[in-house]
Amino acid sequence: MKIPSLLLRFPHCCFSRRTYFPNFHFTSRVDFLCIESLTPAQHYQTKWISSSNGLRRELRQQVAPDQQVEELSDREQRLVDRLYSGLIQGHRACLAESITLVESTQSRKKKIAQVLLQKVLSYHREQEKLNQGKPLAFRVGLSGPPGAGKSTFIECFGKMLTERKYKVSVLAVDPSSSTSGGSLLGDKTRMTELSRDMNAYIRPSPTRGTLGGVTRTTNEAILLCEGGGYNVVLVETVGVGQSEFAVADMVDMFILLLPPAGGDELQGIKRGIIEMADLVAINKADGDLVVPARRIQAEYVSAMKLLRKRSKVWRPKVMRISAKTGEGISDMWDKMTEFHDLTLTSGELIAKRRKQQKVWMWNLIQENMLEHFRSHLAVKDKIPLLEEKVLHGVLSPGLAADLLLKAFKDSV
Repeated sequence: MKIPSLLLRFPHCCFSRRTYFPNFHFTSRVDFLCIESLTPAQHYQTKWISSSNGLRRELRQQVAPDQQVEELSDREQRLVDRLYSGLIQGHRACLAESITLVESTQSRKKKIAQVLLQKVLSYHREQEKLNQGKPLAFRVGLSGPPGAGKSTFIECFGKMLTERKYKVSVLAVDPSSSTSGGSLLGDKTRMTELSRDMNAYIRPSPTRGTLGGVTRTTNEAILLCEGGGYNVVLVETVGVGQSEFAVADMVDMFILLLPPAGGDELQGIKRGIIEMADLVAINKADGDLVVPARRIQAEYVSAMKLLRKRSKVWRPKVMRISAKTGEGISDMWDKMTEFHDLTLTSGELIAKRRKQQKVWMWNLIQENMLEHFRSHLAVKDKIPLLEEKVLHGVLSPGLAADLLLKAFKDSV
């Protein structure tokens, strides 16, 4: 029997949810009877009301369970308050603990981390308003092939900045092994002088297999570092290739560091990462390597002319530096500040940061959706079976993917 007919036939009866209608929720008042039908899949609420004015139906939006804010316990709230107060006061131990919390994969700690990030974000917005809307920190991405001298450059560059009263944060990302899942995290041991500097903070992090040479929480770690008062944030990444686009989506300036005498570098990486570079630095330009460094610089200057211009106010530069002797490091910082000032004045920097937040949001959605898909009950048990069939050539990868997607779609 349909619900409207049931109400009209028994207008004054009180029904039991458990006994008769397990799919409906009944509430009774003095002058009318109300029946609410919940449809969790669509997150809407159908409400039937019988009163002296007749029968009417209302459709109200229902809040999904996962959208409800879960309250933190007193202990968790005290943890958030302690980390937040220590962070904005510039305590490095609180910054380290906050980044560890953000990097955690435990569901409860993820929720605590989001509460902390919201507080830091609010503080960050207030500080930017006091700074006349200008960014609080200069975010710089640094990449290059192994052996280019990235760690040596960062130590020399970082020491120069701390001597000029800057606070420098280095987020060094190490690749995780696809076999064991571990990372060496040895970049900090190479920066012995910088790691002892109280105006510098070095944080090595594993990629855990994340594409792009950055961790999924690198963007949030940048925010925490800026909340801690660091006004120059360096993100050192691994490898050179198309996946390095992820780095450019979270920094203001992207620098490519290259070694000299490495053969014809243009053949391997002239596309992709070169298109994203705002500055190319040829490192180790000292001693016998000065001549090869000049040759590589000339090749890259020619290559840069063929690339499409991405900025209206800045054309990418190619420089020679030596992290060992310190030659060219100060000139490189002058070029970087020139880039920052030009893009900030033209409005490109602010627009770029806003676009990056949107891009990173969708990156996280894609990653979380894949994780949700793998753990969904409709496909969790089918994945090993279909993988086995694909391995033995019984099914094509495309057909197996279609079957899994169809099973997932039908269950939603």
